[in-house]
Amino acid sequence: MNKTLFASLMLSVGILSNPANALDSTGCGLGSMAWRGQSGIIPQVAAVTTNGIFGNQTFGITFGTSGCDPNGRVTGGTQKMILAFVENNMEQFAIDAAAGEGETLTTLAGILNMDEQTVALKTYQNFAVLFPDENVNAVDLTLKFYEIMKA
Repeated sequence: MNKTLFASLMLSVGILSNPANALDSTGCGLGSMAWRGQSGIIPQVAAVTTNGIFGNQTFGITFGTSGCDPNGRVTGGTQKMILAFVENNMEQFAIDAAAGEGETLTTLAGILNMDEQTVALKTYQNFAVLFPDENVNAVDLTLKFYEIMKA
């Protein structure tokens, strides 16, 4: 009993002490859709719990419902890599996106395993969507960028 309590406590401390921004960490499913846009431990746990209780991720992946993509692939964190890059290069990314060329776009194309010209063109054409004002945060920018590149 004491070992179980200790293990639970250590797991909780590990989860609570991790300051990393989770980006799409709950996957697809009804829970993820219901808690979309929320951040923090409670919404993530609620989304995962809802997905687990109803077992809807398997159905969603199979039939392309609940925000799932049957042709999607397990990437191991492509969005997290993009987020980390964007957080550290936001100003230069904005400059390159406005110009439709530059090293940040080349790097992002490499992360996404996409053609550099395609990334540059889509970013240039969607500059106003990516940067609607000067107060854009890295998470919102990454999510918008990722959706534009998927389209």
